[in-house]
Amino acid sequence: MIASRQSWRGSIVKKVKQKDLSLPRPRDRGATERSILEAAKLVLAEEGFQSFGINAIARRAQCDKQLIYRYFAGLEGLVEASGIELASKLTHDLHQISAAHRPDSYGALMKVLLLGLLDLLRGDKIMQQTIAWELAAPSPLLSRLIAARSQALSTWMHHMRGDLTPPPGADAPAINAALIAAAQHLVLSASASGAFAGMMIKTEADWRRVRDTLATLVDGAYGTRPS
Repeated sequence: MIASRQSWRGSIVKKVKQKDLSLPRPRDRGATERSILEAAKLVLAEEGFQSFGINAIARRAQCDKQLIYRYFAGLEGLVEASGIELASKLTHDLHQISAAHRPDSYGALMKVLLLGLLDLLRGDKIMQQTIAWELAAPSPLLSRLIAARSQALSTWMHHMRGDLTPPPGADAPAINAALIAAAQHLVLSASASGAFAGMMIKTEADWRRVRDTLATLVDGAYGTRPS
C-alpha cells in the first residue's frame, strides 16, 4: 500500500515537472525586437530585397515568425521600423561628417554632402541593396525604406544649408540629382563588377580618382559661377 502511494505521488510529481517544462518562458521583448531588426538588416544586406520575407527573417533571428506579427504587425511594420532605424543611423553618420566641416558656400556644402555620401554608401551594403532594388523592382514596401532615407538626407541638408544659396542661374535640383546619381551608380558598379565604363574601381587609388573627379564636377557646377 505504501509503495503504491509512493508510486502515485512520484507519478504526480513527474507530471507537474513535465507541465512546468511546457509552460512558455518569459521573453525579453526588447531583446527579441532587437534580434528581429538585426536579422532583417542582415537578410537585406546579404540576400537582397528579393529574400526579405517573414520566414527568412524569422530563421535568421531564430524566433517564431508569429513574434514578428505580434511585435511589428507583420512585414510592413517591420519594414517601417527598419526604415526608422536605418534613417537614424544615416542621420548619425551624416552629423559625424558635418561636425568636421563648416561649408562657407553652397558649392562647398554640396561637395561635403556628395563625398560624404560616397564614403557612407561604400560601407553600407543595406543602402546599396535598397538603391539597387529601387531601380530594379520598386515596390510599396521598398518605398518605405526609401522615404525614410530621403527624409534623413533632406533634414540634414536643411540643417547644414542654413542661409547658403546656389549661384544665380544654377539649376541646383537637377545638378544635385545628377551628381548624387553618379556617386550611387559608381558605388553599385564597383560592388557588382569593380569597374564602370572602362574605369577600374577597386583600389583606394581608384576611389581617390573618383572623389577628385566628383569634386571637380561640383566646382564646375557651383564653384566658378559668379555670385
